Amino acid sequence: MANEAVKIKTNRQVSLNRGKNFSSSRIFLYVGLIVLALICFIPFYMMLINATHSSYDIGAKINLLPSDQLIANYKVIMKNTPRYWYGFQNSVIISVFGTLLSAYFGSLAAYGFAKYKFRGKNILFWAVMATMMIPPQLGIIGFYQLMNAMHLISNPLALILPMAANANLVFFVRGYIEGAISNSLIESARMDGCGEFKIFNRIVLPLITPSIATMSIFTFITSWNNFFTPLVIMQREDRYTVPIMTYMVNGFYRDQFGAVYTSLAISVVPIMIVFIFASKYIIGGLTAGAVKG
Repeated sequence: MANEAVKIKTNRQVSLNRGKNFSSSRIFLYVGLIVLALICFIPFYMMLINATHSSYDIGAKINLLPSDQLIANYKVIMKNTPRYWYGFQNSVIISVFGTLLSAYFGSLAAYGFAKYKFRGKNILFWAVMATMMIPPQLGIIGFYQLMNAMHLISNPLALILPMAANANLVFFVRGYIEGAISNSLIESARMDGCGEFKIFNRIVLPLITPSIATMSIFTFITSWNNFFTPLVIMQREDRYTVPIMTYMVNGFYRDQFGAVYTSLAISVVPIMIVFIFASKYIIGGLTAGAVKG
């Protein structure tokens, strides 16, 4: 009995020590995460604060508290770029429709690479992956000539249609499909008389929503922040996008830092909205699976 009492006491002491170590490790983890979150938030905070200050204050000192120059900075935007909201509208149209096009056709291609067997599949897949290593600036001349031949210069379709070929999304979603979609589920749907597109649209697409939502965030942000390609393709001021308008806000031979920060703050709003709504799909679908183990 004495030995058993000693063992019980020892086990309790070990459990208490483990609990203390576990709680202390969690405290360090939370502190580290809080510090990391603050570091990530500081640039965003400084952008919002500088949007409320004059150009002189921004250039002369570091501002940590808001000021009263937000309306004045907005008036500078409207003065230097009267069609600023046209650019905002163009960016929304291009980014939204381009992201939808990329999500559907990219995931369709990823499904084909993941679940179909055909001759030359691996070669074709690695050819698609190789396009990820080629900077788009290298092909801008050929791209311009192609869009000019298709009479799409200064047309939003010139920026929307190429987004259907998204090698990053194909690579990411293909790996997700291989792990989340079982062959037995697809074969069962075929035995029930479902066509290939019906299987993809009704069964596969809802199950791979988390991966599509994740990549769609990056696709939208990349399209929204794209500066070089719209600058070359869009030759009419009413077809400019937000990055070009933000560049024009500064004006020639002037330093309108406050107006630029205000324009940046406005341009970040759609990105935050997309992230908030897409995050719900990511979190909600993390445990989604086709077949229960």
